[in-house]
Amino acid sequence: MNMPYTFQPKERHAKARSWLNISRKDALKICRVIRRKKLKTVKRLLEDLLKRKRSLKGKYYTKAVSEIKKLIESCEKNAENLGLDKEKLFVYASSCKGPTIRRARRKVEFGSNLKSTNVEIILVERGKKKVESNKS
Repeated sequence: MNMPYTFQPKERHAKARSWLNISRKDALKICRVIRRKKLKTVKRLLEDLLKRKRSLKGKYYTKAVSEIKKLIESCEKNAENLGLDKEKLFVYASSCKGPTIRRARRKVEFGSNLKSTNVEIILVERGKKKVESNKS
């Protein structure tokens, strides 16, 4: 089932989307924190959360951060292939409920449903283009 992206930016952009086996609440909190920030800032924040140098209200969200970081790196490679300027990239991240996966268990009552989260990352190139002047 193909779902549309949350929005279609007018500027040049690169996209990545995946459903991940992470907590929906954690993914939502991280996406809120990194939304509309520069790519360099977001990567530093996620790295600090993984190394436990910085926390979000006392929590590190290690599993969710590592998965979202992989998705951002994938999106960054997509941006490189499209020829976008790394210095002008801003992150737009969103997450929502993903598919519920059934797993075989001896006792059905104990955790037979695996929840997942749809996470999408859009890197938008913002800022003024440099105009080259021809001086003769």
